[in-house]
Amino acid sequence: MKRILLVGKPNCGKSLLFNQLTGLKQKVANFPGVTVELKSGQFNDFEVVDFPGTYSLNTLSKDEQIAVEKLNEAINQDDTEVIVNVLDATRLERSLVFALQVQRLAQQHNKKVVFALNLIDELQRFNHQIDVAQLAKDLNAPVFALSAKTLTGVTEFQKGLVEIAKAPFQQNLHSDPSQNLQSAKTLAKKYAIASDIVLKKQNVIDNFLLNSVFGAVAFFTIMFLLFQSIFTWAAPLMDGVEMLIGDTAALVTGLLPSGMMQDFTADALFGGVGSFLVFVPQIMVLTFIIGLLEDSGYLARAALICHKPLSFFGLSGRSFIPYLSAHACAIPAIMAARTIESPRKRLITMMTIPLMSCSARLPVYALLVAVFIPADHTVLGVFNLQGIAFFALYLFGIVMALIVSALLSKSKITELSQSEMPFILELPTYRMPHWKPLIHRVLNSGIYFIKRAAPVIFMVSVVIWVLGYFPQNADLEHSLLGQFGQFIAPVFEPLGVDWRYGVAIMMSFLAREVFVGALGTLYGMEGADENIAGLASQIMADGLPLGTGIGLMLFYVVALQCVATVATIKAEMGNAKLAWALFVVYGLVAYCLAALAHYFI
Repeated sequence: MKRILLVGKPNCGKSLLFNQLTGLKQKVANFPGVTVELKSGQFNDFEVVDFPGTYSLNTLSKDEQIAVEKLNEAINQDDTEVIVNVLDATRLERSLVFALQVQRLAQQHNKKVVFALNLIDELQRFNHQIDVAQLAKDLNAPVFALSAKTLTGVTEFQKGLVEIAKAPFQQNLHSDPSQNLQSAKTLAKKYAIASDIVLKKQNVIDNFLLNSVFGAVAFFTIMFLLFQSIFTWAAPLMDGVEMLIGDTAALVTGLLPSGMMQDFTADALFGGVGSFLVFVPQIMVLTFIIGLLEDSGYLARAALICHKPLSFFGLSGRSFIPYLSAHACAIPAIMAARTIESPRKRLITMMTIPLMSCSARLPVYALLVAVFIPADHTVLGVFNLQGIAFFALYLFGIVMALIVSALLSKSKITELSQSEMPFILELPTYRMPHWKPLIHRVLNSGIYFIKRAAPVIFMVSVVIWVLGYFPQNADLEHSLLGQFGQFIAPVFEPLGVDWRYGVAIMMSFLAREVFVGALGTLYGMEGADENIAGLASQIMADGLPLGTGIGLMLFYVVALQCVATVATIKAEMGNAKLAWALFVVYGLVAYCLAALAHYFI
C-alpha cells in the first residue's frame, strides 16, 4: 500500500486533519523512552502516517532526532507517494520554516509535496484572506485552504490529494536550503495576518488566566471543579452501571439451576465484572474534562502556571498534565508523559505517577473512610468529614510524589537521562473543542480500561471463588483460601490485620479494585462492591483499630499494586529492571508506613 506522510509544526491541527482523513481508525507506534509517536490509518487506497509535530529538521533533543530520522527513512522509501505539509494559517512563518525544509528534502528524493493551509476559519473571523493560488505559485507546490475543525475545504483537499498521489512526479525545487528562514519570513510578510490581530483576544484572556493572583485563583477553581465533576457527574452513570449489572446477574442466575454453576456465575463472573465496570464512567468523565481543557487551550496555560513550583522538585510544567490524568488511570498518564521535553524530567514523572491516587483506589478509600468516619459528620457545619478524609489521601499521594521527585532529581538513578531541554511551550489560541475526536477519545479511554482490567479482574475473581468454594461444605476459614490466608498471615501481622486482609491485599496486587470484593467474600458478604456501607458495618463490628485502618489507607496510597502499570512503565522507559524495582520499593515503603501507623496511632 502506498503511503502519504503528514508533517507540520506542533498545534497546527495536523492530528485533527489526520483524524478526518482516516475516520479515527488508527494504529500507533511508540518508541520507548522518547516522546515519538507515529500514528497510521487508511485513507482511500493509501496509508496515512502522522508524524510528531516538529519546528525544524535541525534537532536539539533525542526525541527530535528520532522523529527526524524516522521521517527521513519514510521519505526515502519507495512506497511513499506524497508528503503533506500542514501549515498553521494563523502562524504562517513558524509553519513555513519547517515546511520549506521538508519540501526540499522530499523533492531531493523525488517525492511530491502538498501544502494544507489549515485553520482558515480562524482567519475568516478576522476578515483576513490569503491568495491561495499565488501562494501555491510562490511555493511551487499545490496549496489547499481548509479547516479540519469545520470541514471547510476538506472534501476538495481529499479529492485533490488522491489526484496528486496518483499523478507522475515533477521535479520543482523551491529554493536554496540556506535561504529557508528568509523565504519563510518573506512569504509570511506577504500572506500572513498580523500577529497582534490574532493575539489581541488571546492576550486579553491570558492577562487574567496567567495573572499571578487571578490566574492562581482561576487555576485552583478549575481544578476543584474538575475533581468535583469526577464524583458528581459520574455518580448517576456509576449507579446506572451497578443497576444494569445487578439486574443482568439476577436474570441470568435465575435461569440456572441452584448449585455450583449458579454460584460461579453470580459470584465469580458478575461479581468480578461489577467490581471494575462501575468505575468506567468515572474514567470517561475525567477524560472528557481533560479533553475539554486541552482542546480549549487552557491545559497548556495550566502547565505554564505549574512549571515554576514543579521545577523545585525536579519536574517540568508539562508534568502537570500526566499527574492530572493519573487520578483517572496511571496507564494513559504514563503515556502522556511523552510530551515532556526533558528526558530526565520525563523519567522522573513516569516513576512518580503511580503515587497519584487513581480511580482503582477509590473503592478502597471509600470502604476504609466509611469504617472510621460517619457519613453525617461535618467540619464547621459545612465541610463533610469524609470528603476531607478523601482530600487528605489524595493530597498525601501528591506530596509523596513531589518528595520522591525531588530525591530522584538528585540521585544517580536518572543520570542516564541527564540531558536537559529548555522549557518551551507554545500557547495555542483559545478554540472551541473538537467534539468528534473528543468523544472518540472518551470512548477509547473506557474501552482501554476494560481491556486492561477485565482479564486480571476475571482471573482474580475466579481464583478467589475456586479457593473459597473448595473443599465443598467447608466453612471459609477451612477452605483452600482460608488455608492460604493462614499461611501468609505472619507477613501481615506487623500491619495489625488478620489472614482475611492478607488475602485481600495479596489479591489486590494484580488490581487494587479487587480488595473490596475479595474482603467482602472473606467476610461472607456477596456484592460488597455495590454495598460498601454494609461491608463497613461488618468491619466496624469486627473491631478494626484506627491505627490499622489508617495504615491500610497509607499502604494503598503508596503501593504500586497494578501489574499493568508496571508493564506500561517498562515499555515507556525501555528498562524492565527499573520498572520492577519501583514495584518492590514502593511496596516496601507502603508496608513500613502501614506498620508505623499501626504501632504509633
